[in-house]
Amino acid sequence: MSKELTPDLCVIGAGSGGLSVAAAAAAMGVSVVLIEKAEMGGECLNAGCVPSKALLAAAHAAHRMRTARRLGVTAENVNVDFSAVMAHVRASVAAIAPNDSEARYRAMGVQVIRAAARFVARDKVEAGGCVIRARRFVVATGSAPIVPNIPGLEQIRFLINESVFKLDARPDHLVILGAGAVGVELAQAFARLGVRVTLLDAGRAMAREDEEFSDIIANALRRDGVDLRENVKALRAEAQGAGFALHLDDGTRVEGSHLLLATGRRANVEGLGLEAGGVRRRKDGALVGADLRTSNRRVYLIGDAAGGPQFTHAANYHAGLVLRAALFRLRARATPESVPRVLFTDPELAVCGLTETEARKRHGAIRVLRWPVAENDRARAEGVTGGHAKIITSRNGRIVGAAIAGPGAGELIGMWQVAVARGLNVRAMAGVVLPYPTLNEVGKRAALTALAPAAASGWLRSLLGLLRKFG
Repeated sequence: MSKELTPDLCVIGAGSGGLSVAAAAAAMGVSVVLIEKAEMGGECLNAGCVPSKALLAAAHAAHRMRTARRLGVTAENVNVDFSAVMAHVRASVAAIAPNDSEARYRAMGVQVIRAAARFVARDKVEAGGCVIRARRFVVATGSAPIVPNIPGLEQIRFLINESVFKLDARPDHLVILGAGAVGVELAQAFARLGVRVTLLDAGRAMAREDEEFSDIIANALRRDGVDLRENVKALRAEAQGAGFALHLDDGTRVEGSHLLLATGRRANVEGLGLEAGGVRRRKDGALVGADLRTSNRRVYLIGDAAGGPQFTHAANYHAGLVLRAALFRLRARATPESVPRVLFTDPELAVCGLTETEARKRHGAIRVLRWPVAENDRARAEGVTGGHAKIITSRNGRIVGAAIAGPGAGELIGMWQVAVARGLNVRAMAGVVLPYPTLNEVGKRAALTALAPAAASGWLRSLLGLLRKFG
């Protein structure tokens, strides 16, 4: 006979979003059952954010050593021990894993079940020999890589993000399909670690971003030796010796030793029995609305499972909204503009709010303010001068979006996310006092350009002339 549990909250999925919900609810004295069929910590810890940033750190370190001559420092014979780099990646995951462990969550009072979960009724889930009848359910099962339908692909042992970090030997020639965030970051990382890399995309690389920024990153990849080919499709794959060959629609073929698929992700909701749980797709195909609630008002979806922005911080943002709604009956509405995004290449690209293209569609008349990183004193001193900041305002000066390409852009975007979220006017940001010399001044200098027309206006000069007469 199955054991019946009756918690206030049942969370399915122990990735970033699910763990955030479980921890916060338990801290408030809410009874929580947390179900996870795979590894605690989910994709972010085990096959996404953490291992990729550890790999990028090693790659950037190798690059800085090779290019230190511009600062008057020469590093001779820079050696990359690939197996040691991958050991560092795995050690980084292992060091963080205790924070997401089953033992830690049990200590918080969360009941953890390590098994697959499936809805059997609108208010019941089965998992690990238990029936969980909860007041509210939160599905936080993340997403899975999309394997494109390419004839012959089944004959090749290809890599996805879940397996690429398990490599120990350096690939001879890594071919990556998909020039989105995952493909671009890993292409640069492997190239800087001494791997020959070819990056293919059926459209424009980083197509989501304004072209002026995607071009900056594309040029950086090419400088690092990545063979980036845009607007090409793989028509057919075939095994070839120990490697493979891809036949492309431009009549060429690419031969490689390893193939990495980075062609997008889809919500991990298959096998959950959502139909039995009364969860139906909406007219637009989505499972949830802006409130993250499904057609079954007991059930919420968050993070990648909700089909929204595929970022860890988006899942955490969703977690906060769902807690407001599920526990306190407060109104919750997820807005994509509330979630910034960062491409952790070198230079980094960070975006918040609307892109220029999106802003023109929504607001019509906008103002675009720019400032180059090369005009920043800190950047000059450190010899990292590529990129620029772009601030987008509505006609009345309200900040609706910002993007920064340059060193540390992911750290710099934070204050602009606050400006977008709070609806601040660009004059407010132009008046912020920042320490000198810091890279943060790049964004402020862009904001200051909004004041230039007023400073040059005739009425201001007339006023100053009048004031001079009074001493």
